[in-house]
Amino acid sequence: MTDALDAAGNTTAAVGKGFAIGSACLVGLALFGAFITRIGDDSVDILKPTQFAGLLVGAMLPYFFSALTMQAVGDAAYAMMDFIEKDYRKGQALIKKGQSYEPDYDGCIQISTEASLKMMVAPGALVLGSPLVAGFVFGPAATAGLLAGTIVSGVQVAISASNTGGAWDNAKKEVEAWKADFRRKADKADVNVKEYETKYLELAEHKENQEAETETEEFKKYAEWGRKSVALKEMHVAAVVGDTVGDPLKDTSGPAINILVKLSAITSLVFCTYIKKYHVWGNKAPVA
Repeated sequence: MTDALDAAGNTTAAVGKGFAIGSACLVGLALFGAFITRIGDDSVDILKPTQFAGLLVGAMLPYFFSALTMQAVGDAAYAMMDFIEKDYRKGQALIKKGQSYEPDYDGCIQISTEASLKMMVAPGALVLGSPLVAGFVFGPAATAGLLAGTIVSGVQVAISASNTGGAWDNAKKEVEAWKADFRRKADKADVNVKEYETKYLELAEHKENQEAETETEEFKKYAEWGRKSVALKEMHVAAVVGDTVGDPLKDTSGPAINILVKLSAITSLVFCTYIKKYHVWGNKAPVA
């Protein structure tokens, strides 16, 4: 029952994230327009090399940003797993000695808290630093191109991440529902699934080695349930792999791209006057 509710929640969340992405797009576009006005221009000409180079870099930023956040989630998860395994072994050793054991919940909380702060330094630096580096080195035209590329590419990546992650999550739940239904049918038919699966694999291997052209009655008996059980197991393994990627995709990288779009535009707007006056490339004298 909770799986069905969670599947419905994932779909609802994907719709809600669509509104959030649209909001980020509009806010980023408004701030981008303000930046163009502040630098004294009225458009971005992507036929010019500086603007076009900025456009390419800006279009790559959401992918780089997503990779950093996904890697952060993976590293934190592995750190948590290692800590839990060590704490569990320590607890089992205490239990064998007749002592009481209380899991170290605070240690898990500390790992999550430290990871949420330390591992977000690089993505944060990417968001804040990219428009500033482009602006102070190559001028406001490069920052304008970078912002345009970030907005267009970021919206696409955010929508794809939210929908794909939700789909992978729901796919796993669907496969698990199939497995549960298969188990209920097997119990109703008084079939030991594990026994039938093991026997089916043995007979299938023997049949393959003997290169038999016809299936025996014994093989057909065990194949009816064993083949379906093996197929569902393989499907579940694939679905779990997809969900392992889909969860951080829809819950971390996708929503965070909204921040990338808005914060990079805000940073550019705040520093646009300094970028216009003090950039290095092609700026012979400070602009009045």
